[in-house]
Amino acid sequence: MNLNLEGKRAVVCGSTQGIGKAAAIELALMGASVTLIARNEKKLVATIHELKTSEKQQHGYLVADFDSPNEVENTAKNLASSQIVHILVNNTGGPPAGLAIEASLDEYLKAFRSHLICNQILAQALVPRMKEQRYGRIINIISTSVKAPIRGLGVSNTIRGAVANWSKTLSVELAPFGITVNNVLPGATMTQRIESVLQEKSTKTGKTVEELKKEMIAEIPAGRIAEPHEVAAAVAFLASPAASYINGINIPVDGGRTKNL
Repeated sequence: MNLNLEGKRAVVCGSTQGIGKAAAIELALMGASVTLIARNEKKLVATIHELKTSEKQQHGYLVADFDSPNEVENTAKNLASSQIVHILVNNTGGPPAGLAIEASLDEYLKAFRSHLICNQILAQALVPRMKEQRYGRIINIISTSVKAPIRGLGVSNTIRGAVANWSKTLSVELAPFGITVNNVLPGATMTQRIESVLQEKSTKTGKTVEELKKEMIAEIPAGRIAEPHEVAAAVAFLASPAASYINGINIPVDGGRTKNL
């Protein structure tokens, strides 16, 4: 099975913590050169030093805030003009928790811009060179909510669904060029995102974070919360030559928690 990514360049968004960082580490272990994108330069510099370089990879980083599509667009254009990118991992922190009916229009618009619009900007900038190489992997880290909406995450459920359908549409359009587009759907994973969701829920319900965590684990057949590297493994496989015929799908990495197929 060919999992070798030597000679390939990957761009990983939101790559200074959690699943994004874990994905960058895995891709580097497989031989890829990795360009990190996030808004905190200090964390970007620290993350670069954690990436494997034994295959003479050339890693780098770019500073961009996904709350600013114009900033992302300038960054993407500069990157596309200077390097060939074979792998794009779209990963952005989820919107705040809350009921859909209570969310403001600004909350919806902000989430739409930072997720779908920025994904589109990056894809439009990087796909032309993928077509030239006849090798491309676009992997979107979204959520199991595209299969079964999660209570209390109204805006997130809505936007994640839009990204999933955007991805499926792209998968059909780009397949003739050797480019695959897939979604990885993390379940409960130990990241700052889940910690903030638990803390907010604790404030609203009066239950402790530990009590809420136990309730969450009780719903997971595997009996535990995932570690970021376990989700990153799915991302890394989809990026590899071995996954060349896997296209347009959603892959839950959730310990069996999602009840539907």
